[in-house]
Amino acid sequence: MVALTGHHEAYYTDHLGKPQEFISTIKWGYLYQGQWYKWQKQRRGTPGFGLHPATFVTFLQNHDQVANSARGLRCHVLTSPGRYRAITALMLLGPGTPMLFQGQEFAASSPFFYFADHQQELAKRVYQGRVEFLAQFHSIATPEMQAYLPDPADPATFERSKLDFSEREQHAEIYMLHRDLLRLRREEPVFRAPRRGGVDGAVLGLEALVLRFFGENGHDRLLFVNLGLDLALHPAPEPRLAPPEGMQWETRWSSEDPRYGGCGTPPLETEENWQIPGQAAVVLIPQERENTPEDSQDE
Repeated sequence: MVALTGHHEAYYTDHLGKPQEFISTIKWGYLYQGQWYKWQKQRRGTPGFGLHPATFVTFLQNHDQVANSARGLRCHVLTSPGRYRAITALMLLGPGTPMLFQGQEFAASSPFFYFADHQQELAKRVYQGRVEFLAQFHSIATPEMQAYLPDPADPATFERSKLDFSEREQHAEIYMLHRDLLRLRREEPVFRAPRRGGVDGAVLGLEALVLRFFGENGHDRLLFVNLGLDLALHPAPEPRLAPPEGMQWETRWSSEDPRYGGCGTPPLETEENWQIPGQAAVVLIPQERENTPEDSQDE
């Protein structure tokens, strides 16, 4: 949420949305495994280094994150389409067990509010409790935003939170993105069967990272995630970018596929070294390298 929205108020305070945080999450599960947590003024979490990657449930949003806001907006509304597609790929292809919040797979336009059906006196106290709880977010604590807080006991609050399943067709591009990513997760062995030590990563830029999923007999996969600007790597000394011997990298999947509403993806590895597209995620696979005059001369 911090990387997508740029905000880290209240219980998001101890997160910066940086590439290293995503790499650490992919490799180790929880970010906080006993370190000091400023927001809670105490240490948070317990070690999980020995746990299998599939033990960890990963998600972009849940009922708490969406409902604990003034307008109940889902994360795809709070960020750009490219960032949303890229971060979705990171979640669905990562080694953790992904969880989709209701309607997330087709970018539901309906908000999701906190709603509750109580007797009148208790309903008033619940509403006041919500106002006080959300005041931890400095932006929501402002008078102008307080006026937008919905009453949990108002039937309209519940009705506005209902899904419109016709949006599966109306939002076909993002729905197809989720289906294709889940198919890729099912068909590619390195994504289908995560294991401890099966993935490593490197920070490539302020908002860019690469993950290398290690397969058998050199059948590795690279996943680039760049939430920022187009990135040119000159030079590119990071070893995790090197293809298996005798191979070259080719694009297997891209979040910028026009079928998803993207703008296309040129080759990432070129004669001018690496060109990483901005606000995109790209999966590369190794293919046999064709001999070039330079290869023949080296031999």
